[in-house]
Amino acid sequence: MARYTGPLCRLCRREGEKLNLKGNRCVTEKCSIERRKYAPGQHGQNKGKISDYGTQLREKQKVRRIYGIMEKQFRIYFQKASSMKGITGEILLQFLERRIDNVVYRMGFAINRREARQLVRHCHFLVNGKRVSIPSYLLRAGDVVEVRESSRNIPAITESIAISEHRGFPQWMEINPESMRGKFLRVPTRDEINLPVQEQLIVELYSK
Repeated sequence: MARYTGPLCRLCRREGEKLNLKGNRCVTEKCSIERRKYAPGQHGQNKGKISDYGTQLREKQKVRRIYGIMEKQFRIYFQKASSMKGITGEILLQFLERRIDNVVYRMGFAINRREARQLVRHCHFLVNGKRVSIPSYLLRAGDVVEVRESSRNIPAITESIAISEHRGFPQWMEINPESMRGKFLRVPTRDEINLPVQEQLIVELYSK
């Protein structure tokens, strides 16, 4: 499957704000957007007028990059969300939050979603006692996520858990760092999804 392998800080600079793609580095003075607050490339400092389409496109790209999803898969999520009853933009974000790679990150088992995706692919997590290796696996209310017994000494996981309490945990999940286990209590509401995005712009973009 295709995936982005370039510098992550470049993505934050392109969107003009922190997307927290590199974990702790994003909250230090080493964050590139703190040093260069303009888009990458030779024309990055030339700020021109952005059209309505450009604004909608940037919002869609921002959400894709936050969750690390390619265009084809993102469009599939949108099509599913638009076919369901309710607010399409909110349902779209709920689909993305239910992904196991995102939940692993939210529970503090990984320092960012990219690392969480890699850990899931390597079968380091169990869902309801069964191994899951597909990052796009969608959790349901009541599902229990835990680190495999043989994976509990992996430095990437233990180091992330050690600093996870400073990051805080969402109210829609229950986490026990000592036992390396968490429970997905329910699907989060829009108010509980703390992201600087305007999902309605994405709906308008795909509705054209």
